[in-house]
Amino acid sequence: MIEHKYLLGLSLIHKLGAVRIQQLIQCLGSPEDVWVATEKQLLQCDLPQQLVNTIVDQRRQIDIEKELDKVFAIGATIVTFVDSHYPKPLRELSDLPPVLYVKGNWIPTDERALAIVGTRNATQYGRDAAFSIARQVAGQDITIISGLAQGIDTAAHRGALAGHGRTIAVLGTGLDQIYPLENAGLAEEIINNGALISEFPLGTPPVGKNFPRRNRLISGLSQGVLIAEAPEKSGALITAEAALEQGKEVFAVPSNIFNSVGRGCNRLIQDGAQLVMRISDILDALDVAYDRTQTRQQTDQLVPENTTESSILNLLESDPIHIDVLIQQSGLTTEVVTSTLTILELKGLAQMVGHMQYCRMRSL
Repeated sequence: MIEHKYLLGLSLIHKLGAVRIQQLIQCLGSPEDVWVATEKQLLQCDLPQQLVNTIVDQRRQIDIEKELDKVFAIGATIVTFVDSHYPKPLRELSDLPPVLYVKGNWIPTDERALAIVGTRNATQYGRDAAFSIARQVAGQDITIISGLAQGIDTAAHRGALAGHGRTIAVLGTGLDQIYPLENAGLAEEIINNGALISEFPLGTPPVGKNFPRRNRLISGLSQGVLIAEAPEKSGALITAEAALEQGKEVFAVPSNIFNSVGRGCNRLIQDGAQLVMRISDILDALDVAYDRTQTRQQTDQLVPENTTESSILNLLESDPIHIDVLIQQSGLTTEVVTSTLTILELKGLAQMVGHMQYCRMRSL
């Protein structure tokens, strides 16, 4: 607890990041030694004078005991990088957070994880894809990690919960500043089936610059990252970049070429991301052992979720049918038919068997 206390204090000093904190501990011996170090001792650790002044000034203003009481008051705990139960995947980051605020429980099996992220302004197609994939993957005892944002993140968390699995939300705010507020109820469900995690102190509001930092933790905690739907300029693509830098697998759900909301995914696929049509694409790429019989049974239990999906599925038979015929027979637009077919493929209800030819998924 002594190390917890002083690491928390050091993490609250502005402009003193994780790398500097580690540097100071190596130089002076322990978090407590850093906290009580004199100006002269700090300067001997090769810190610039301005940063030393900041440390000395802010130490006087920080009441560590009061900060700890705030954490415990909201039912949260802190986990530091000196703890044995600190998330193992994050130890590989060069700028690992010295302190994590956790509400809920991070458990060792959460290292078997897939991140699912995407645009806040998601289409129904994108939300359906994220929900369906998260539900099926969570059913294989794989934790779903996302960021609690509107759109794709929300669908991914809800899909994991629907699959009776675990899900982790990594926040770009303090744990007491749920954003967006409309997801407060979802946050409580996540706490009961996983955890909320943040590296930001309590009281930190939703500031734009914090979310890219949050994204590196989303990818850092996962074995791979799936972009379910994202435009060409999207925070989700920052997560994909972080994943690549960390040596993680990147997956993308293909999107309608006429829909700008999904062009970022199509671009990722062009650049080498793994195209995802069914969850086996993800599980096989991650070399995750899974029950193929159980996966088949879960797929067989899936049903169309709306009249559009039902109408397209009813037109499909065991023999292939061209998409142009489906468009003509359904009376739906090209965009709606292509998007719906992709959703049916993700659910394992339909299969593309040739150029623009589709049929019902055959039983295995």
